[in-house]
Amino acid sequence: MNVMTLPSMIADLETLVCCESPTADRAATKRCAELFAEMGARLLGSEPEWLEHGGAAQLRWRFGQGDRVLLLGHLDTVWPHGTLDRLPFALADGKITGPGCFDMKVGLVQMLHALAALQASSPDAVDTLDGVTILVTTDEEVGSPAARALIQDEARRNQAVLVLEASADGALKTARKGAGCHRLHVQGRAAHAGLEPERGANAAVELAHQILAIVQLADPALGTTVTPSLTSAGDSANTVPRAARVAVDVRAFSAEEQQRVAAGLEALRPRLEGTSLRVERGHESPPLPPEASSDLFARAQQAAARLGMDPLRGIAVGGGSDGNWTAAVGTPTLDGLGAVGGGAHAEDEHVLAETMPERAALLAELVADLLGARS
Repeated sequence: MNVMTLPSMIADLETLVCCESPTADRAATKRCAELFAEMGARLLGSEPEWLEHGGAAQLRWRFGQGDRVLLLGHLDTVWPHGTLDRLPFALADGKITGPGCFDMKVGLVQMLHALAALQASSPDAVDTLDGVTILVTTDEEVGSPAARALIQDEARRNQAVLVLEASADGALKTARKGAGCHRLHVQGRAAHAGLEPERGANAAVELAHQILAIVQLADPALGTTVTPSLTSAGDSANTVPRAARVAVDVRAFSAEEQQRVAAGLEALRPRLEGTSLRVERGHESPPLPPEASSDLFARAQQAAARLGMDPLRGIAVGGGSDGNWTAAVGTPTLDGLGAVGGGAHAEDEHVLAETMPERAALLAELVADLLGARS
């Protein structure tokens, strides 16, 4: 069996990318999980456990007690069915393209090949991975509502979590913002827009006032972003809108900032007579603070040095991942150990092919270190 060679890794990545797996389609994500289970059984010599918390498929491999290192990733993507027809899997000029390649199917391929290489390097392959747990989920792109409790339970069992999400231009993700999406609802009063608009209370105009107030809740100095996004108002073009609403995306590096913004939304007051406001609080993921990753990042830097790699960089990012949930239960967590490339959730999503074996080797070295196999 070829272990950690670029052609074999690309072939496995093509298999996964060509199985479209949008989060909302449970049948599609299950098909992709079945392919990944077969791939893992081939490379690691053992079948995973099949779990279906909340109706979403999850795969778990547990080697020995599985209480040292949790490797975490997801198979679902943001791309709808049919994306492959216009963005097919391809390798050109050193770049791999295709929906979900960067976020985050290549990370899972690198993980399997890294662990297979560890097994192949030991005379006792049965015990090489003793202490490792792999958990692969299928609803991360919507905040992991089905898998979240399972993810946190597995994190509590382990001493470290390594997340195979994509890197940020090669940098590991040593901190992440907490994220939440709230909704502001405006209630007004409908009226005919031509005959007697003065009898109405225009919810759209009230919403415009509130959006201007909402953006003031951001704090660029602290990295807190407050972004009005999906917006709607009214029922017909010739009617004063009786209702309007806006989604508010909030990202912050601290729980205190999340709470401050939420309180600011609750403190909003209507400007126009006849209108009223209601805030619908969404679920918020906690931040992944730098202290959750600092020790693991130092060990990753040492692992890279042993392999003769360029020094690793760490970066704090605004996007969330399942690493936010594992850090929240107190387990040291290092993220961004997957793909090198760019374009997550974008038309130019891509992976730099030549980096795949090197990043797999880094993961193998780090896992071996955390299992005590490196002096």
